[in-house]
Amino acid sequence: MKFMMFVCTDTEPETDESLVPDIEAWVAENDAAGRRVEGSVLGSPAAATTVRVRGGDLLVSDGPFAETKEVIVGFDILECADLDEAIEVARKHPMAYHGRLELRPFVDLAG
Repeated sequence: MKFMMFVCTDTEPETDESLVPDIEAWVAENDAAGRRVEGSVLGSPAAATTVRVRGGDLLVSDGPFAETKEVIVGFDILECADLDEAIEVARKHPMAYHGRLELRPFVDLAG
């Protein structure tokens, strides 16, 4: 089962740095196990471009779609047996301590 894991900032991060796992170890472990299909850090919200079409007109604006204190800073695509495994993978990610992680299953559009 594939999951998109959005990596987001949070206004209330963990303050005890000794609890936070190492990101390179997390990536290496999950790459080796075949659970991390792909992942990347994203550019800042200031670098975002929003695209919309309204009434047939193309509307392009600089910046993110929504103003918010929390922002998506990266993503990982996970291949896990089920949601429980995806949660276990996410709970060991450093941003589970510094920020927040949002898991969403991919939808099978073929049927």
